[in-house]
Amino acid sequence: MNLIIGSHVSYNNKSQLLGSVKEALSYKSNTFMFYTGAPQNTNRSVIEDSLTMEAYKLMKENNIALEKVIVHAPYIVNLANFNNFDFSVSFLINEVERCSTLGIKYLVLHPGSAVNCSREEAINNISKGLNLILDNDYDVTILLETMAGKGNEIGKTFEELKAIIDKVKFQDKIGVCIDTCHLNDAGYDMSNFDEVLDNFDKVIGINKIECIHVNDSKNEISSHKDRHARIGEGQIGLDDIVRIINHDALKHLPFLLETPNELDGYAREIELLKSKYNG
Repeated sequence: MNLIIGSHVSYNNKSQLLGSVKEALSYKSNTFMFYTGAPQNTNRSVIEDSLTMEAYKLMKENNIALEKVIVHAPYIVNLANFNNFDFSVSFLINEVERCSTLGIKYLVLHPGSAVNCSREEAINNISKGLNLILDNDYDVTILLETMAGKGNEIGKTFEELKAIIDKVKFQDKIGVCIDTCHLNDAGYDMSNFDEVLDNFDKVIGINKIECIHVNDSKNEISSHKDRHARIGEGQIGLDDIVRIINHDALKHLPFLLETPNELDGYAREIELLKSKYNG
């Protein structure tokens, strides 16, 4: 089995999914993650089917499995916030439809931040929003991301994610994306990843994990700061990250880099992790 590894790549209105595939291939990736527009706003262009078909052809020629490719929702949507709730639901309904149009099965979402409400109210809002968003016939699963706990972020513990997931009616359309930097910054000991994963399995169920964001962290454990570092240059370190990508329970899943890199940095990190993979 080959390591399924890629990184965040760009998506622009002109080349769309085809451009994303070409960028991923330039890093020698066999998967990738992208936003269907700018991550800082909710402006979205019309999807051109001809570009999507060209992208599929290129992916097939290079053994990139469409079902392992991930879309990430923009950071500015916040299902936890009463004031922003209707807009966030409406936008994410559209984003799920865009994923379906592109043939993408998984949409990663930051759960949200408790603004002018309690954490319990925020959790209830998120679950309510997800039930509205997922009430469709699309084969798209939303993956709640494990968060670092910066500010009032929801999802800094497995128990908070479970509280959201338990209230979702559409259990076959809800999952989790674990982020190694976020887990570290939230207080989970990545040097004892077996224990972290066992804990996740007891609280949520390991079958809910569908992708992994592989990032080192600039900060010590429990910092709640969410500052990504390049692989091997942070507080988690290369050895522990190598153990994570080689974990038997996760080997079938896509690993995505979100490290702070210049253009060729992802290629170097992908090559490094491939060389450390035990197959």
